[in-house]
Amino acid sequence: MKLSCNKRELVEALQIVSKAVAAKPQTPIMSGIYLRAENNTLELQANNYELGLVAKIPAQVEEPGQLVATGRYLQEVVRRLPGETVAFAYRKDENIVQIQSDTSNFTLLSMNASEFPTIRYLEDQLSFTIKDNVLRKLIKKTVFSCATDESRPIFTGCYMDINDTLITMAATNTHRLSVKTAVFDENIGNIRIIIPSRVLNELMHIINSDIPTDVRVTCSHNQISFECDNIYITSRLIEGQFPDYQNIIPKSFATEARMNTSELIAAVDRVALISRANDYNIIRFEFSGQKLHISSNNPEIGNAEDTVAAEITGPDVNIAFNAQYIVDVLKNLDEEECRMELNQPLQPAAIHEGSDSTFIYVVTPVRTAN
Repeated sequence: MKLSCNKRELVEALQIVSKAVAAKPQTPIMSGIYLRAENNTLELQANNYELGLVAKIPAQVEEPGQLVATGRYLQEVVRRLPGETVAFAYRKDENIVQIQSDTSNFTLLSMNASEFPTIRYLEDQLSFTIKDNVLRKLIKKTVFSCATDESRPIFTGCYMDINDTLITMAATNTHRLSVKTAVFDENIGNIRIIIPSRVLNELMHIINSDIPTDVRVTCSHNQISFECDNIYITSRLIEGQFPDYQNIIPKSFATEARMNTSELIAAVDRVALISRANDYNIIRFEFSGQKLHISSNNPEIGNAEDTVAAEITGPDVNIAFNAQYIVDVLKNLDEEECRMELNQPLQPAAIHEGSDSTFIYVVTPVRTAN
């Protein structure tokens, strides 16, 4: 194999696929990144069996071929090269790859490329196209609510429910719930799956083009893939039955409060400086007299209070939350105004984004001594 390519494009491709390099590989080949050169294209792959990533970049290929180099060193070497063009020359008889750029010259040992578990493109039950900005918003509004506790895998992923023209994504860790919907222009079928949050977080960083671009999504009974431009991601799905989240959402609320999103998040962030030292990170909201009074108390540190203007309708409410659960949702809102809906102090509350009816966040309050 012999080729040359643009260093910047190569660095970006390596950064993408390196996310799928096994952190604790069971075999040495799983610590590597697979490179294949043909038809003036360099394809890079990494695969840990749970997540697979493919990236393609243009290259001037003199001799087609394939190799596997240790992912960690390949990425670090290329990133530090001085020139704008990188040249690869693989000497199969010596099992080494020579990497050259400007005044720098490296040789890295190569592994047996035939042993690498190359990624097969998924073709199965359901396939559809969605704009990357729509998919990114669906992920952004839900994935932060996933659980991080691996003992309950079903809550570590986002539930995707496709029903004809309606797509719904939901995520919960049993203490909070995020639900976001979008509508397709045409009927695309029906499927219900649970996608690992790690995959969605990686995807959200990749699909960030300024101009809306199509993403091809393909699903089977146990796998899903996303294809956009020259990037391909495949992942296993989480097996199990996602809970009926609709039953968690209260049917009605007695109190509604509208506030400026940026003012609210700034106040919550300030007051949470005191609450973060507590085991439960408790922050108290008191809705009364067209204002929201926010407070926290820590006997070992001190107290914090702040006030935000609010347009309140309904009875006064005094309620406490885990501060992080409030900060997380506010940071993912895009509109200037947000609104909270509440009932009694120990009943779930809801947060919406302005007048947007396609998103709802439900959070369980915290029981306090007061």
